[in-house]
Amino acid sequence: MELAFTKMHGLGNDFLMLDDREGSILANTPYPELAQNLCSRRFGIGADGIILILNSTTRDIGFRIFNSDGTEPQMCGNGMRCFAKLVFEQGILTKKRFTVETLAGTIVPELTVNHANRVTSVCVDMGEPILEPDKIPFKSANSPAVNENVQVNGISVHLTAVSMGNPHAVIFVDDVDAVALEKQGREIETHERFPEKTNVEFIQPINDHEFKMRVWERGAGETLACGTGACASLVAACLNGHSGENALIHLAGGDLEVRWDRKSNHIFKTGPATLAFTGTVEI
Repeated sequence: MELAFTKMHGLGNDFLMLDDREGSILANTPYPELAQNLCSRRFGIGADGIILILNSTTRDIGFRIFNSDGTEPQMCGNGMRCFAKLVFEQGILTKKRFTVETLAGTIVPELTVNHANRVTSVCVDMGEPILEPDKIPFKSANSPAVNENVQVNGISVHLTAVSMGNPHAVIFVDDVDAVALEKQGREIETHERFPEKTNVEFIQPINDHEFKMRVWERGAGETLACGTGACASLVAACLNGHSGENALIHLAGGDLEVRWDRKSNHIFKTGPATLAFTGTVEI
């Protein structure tokens, strides 16, 4: 089967976008296997994950994502911006604000377009942060689990647990560049107190509205950006007294603007999405 794909990235967090509204891809290859094959940077096209454009009976469009290791997260903020840009620019949807069905619930992107009707940025209503430990899930007697002491190989790590439809462990540090990300990220990702594993964000506050962030993504390893991680980090920064309700978050791949509207309890994230190239591949 010849498969058409679009390679996109959100601040360097890269994805292979696939249209499977007719179901022909799934009929040929299971999505987890497809993700592992296509995302290999040596033996495939290379990406952090694949994103499927799907039909939805309850929302305007459907979205599923699979990491490079074949696991399926509930949502991805950077991936959602790429998804929103693609479905608009390909004419699959013509509205500049629409609803997307995901495993994390309904997500609502809003597009800014230029005179040529090209998407220049995407603001995504990421919904409400989840702070109850059993819903993250995170094993804790405290709710919310703020600045929680977790033992990692005999070392005390203080983290704040937040879910944005997928679990996050947010850790504040003095210097993110000094963090042994692969070692510490992997240890916390697979920690027994996170039954479904977790994404891990290391955050260096610069001031009360600006942060530097490095991320270890569950199922993908270190990535250049993580949209849900940026949202979870702002929530954690507010809960720990490091931030107000708005912040500019500097990631390795670029910057994201994140706002927590405390009145609605919704998180809004704004940033770019970029098309890298298109092509076809035999599967």
